[in-house]
Amino acid sequence: MNEVRVVLAVARKDLLQELRSRAATVATLFFSATTLVMMAFALGREQALLTQAAPGVLWVALVFAGVISAAQNFQADLEEGAFEQLLSYPVPREAVYIGKLLANWLYLTALGLLMAPVALVLYGAPAMGGVGDTLLLALNLALGAFGFAVIATFYAALTANLQAREALLPVLIFPVIVPILLAAVRATEALVADHDALVAGDWLRLLAGFGLVYFVLCTALFRFVVEE
Repeated sequence: MNEVRVVLAVARKDLLQELRSRAATVATLFFSATTLVMMAFALGREQALLTQAAPGVLWVALVFAGVISAAQNFQADLEEGAFEQLLSYPVPREAVYIGKLLANWLYLTALGLLMAPVALVLYGAPAMGGVGDTLLLALNLALGAFGFAVIATFYAALTANLQAREALLPVLIFPVIVPILLAAVRATEALVADHDALVAGDWLRLLAGFGLVYFVLCTALFRFVVEE
């Protein structure tokens, strides 16, 4: 129960910090919207191409926004000395990581749920097949956001004390999240373009598997990262 309280306390602190830091939140939303609009103009007016590109553009915008959010989260803690103070407490390092991961996951999931309807309307994607497809799309966004948040939180902690962290963070994250991003995009395509829940289910299971593997590895390695 003590570890659960630590996880919830860290997550609550990060979420409140994210909500109070309106500049970071507004910048993230503005960047995501700009990415969607710019890609729509770049792809032209061909409706078939726009519909096919919608899932990929949605996830690219969400991933870029997630990198900004994860970097800003640790940067704020370091500037205020909160992260060092948190690590000085007699609490498991894994609980600190899971708490920060939970906050990033909830934030990215909410951002994805906000961006998905905008992207589908902007790119003229066909309407969802029904309530089942809509729920699967929400599950897809949650699983994809979880897998990405696992990696982003871990590497944000790894690069937090480095001078070139803003440049290193995306370089380290993007190669590792390729399986997560591929599975998330394919599942979204199956739901939005093909309305094929069976194919989407296969990709969702793969997405959940990758997320679980990354979660176990990053949780086990986190203590060595922060102790360095």
